[in-house]
Amino acid sequence: MSAMINHHVSDELLLDYAAGTLGEGWSIAVATHLALSPEGRARLALMENAGGQLLEDIDFDASAEVDQNDSWQRMKAKLSTESAQAQRISAPATRAAGSATIPEPLRSYLGGDLDQLKWRALGRGAYQIRIPTGDEESEVRLLKIPAGKPVPEHSHGGRELTVVLKGAFSDGEQVFRRGDIEEADESLTHQPIATPDEDCICLAVTDAPLKFKSFIVRLVQPALGI
Repeated sequence: MSAMINHHVSDELLLDYAAGTLGEGWSIAVATHLALSPEGRARLALMENAGGQLLEDIDFDASAEVDQNDSWQRMKAKLSTESAQAQRISAPATRAAGSATIPEPLRSYLGGDLDQLKWRALGRGAYQIRIPTGDEESEVRLLKIPAGKPVPEHSHGGRELTVVLKGAFSDGEQVFRRGDIEEADESLTHQPIATPDEDCICLAVTDAPLKFKSFIVRLVQPALGI
């Protein structure tokens, strides 16, 4: 099942993923996005190759302090000079999943594809599935939002990553479809709305409870675990 990706993972987040410094919850979101994004996999391969070359070029001094900001600037400069090459990299093939909507590795966490899942009602036609991980830093869940319906308006107490698996949602003037990833933080207040053609199913990862504008939603928020 192919997807035209318009919203890609940021360089900073992808670099953390490539370096293996992301927590399990965030890594699930990035890996799910990459499973649906050939361009993302090409960028990841380029980062890994560039990082390996940088390590080979560095003359390590055990007594010297490492300037992480300088290292990141050097990495970005190297990636910039090779951006044209990135467009020519053949993305590695992912394992065939037939007509599966949920790609690996997410499907293994859930134990099956969409038709095998048991949803918990959130009210107003919305549903969720909380996904257990060994990561105490974040909460991972699937969300199903009815076609044409909004998520209650909210801001964030931390980071939120949302990957669309089925359907689409609009957020302001932007539309996020299958494979797209949205990165949000404390600076964003929004009210995503599922597009009217079909229900929207997303993977959402957060590291803090959402801050809902509605008093009623805040009242039931502890019971819903969102």
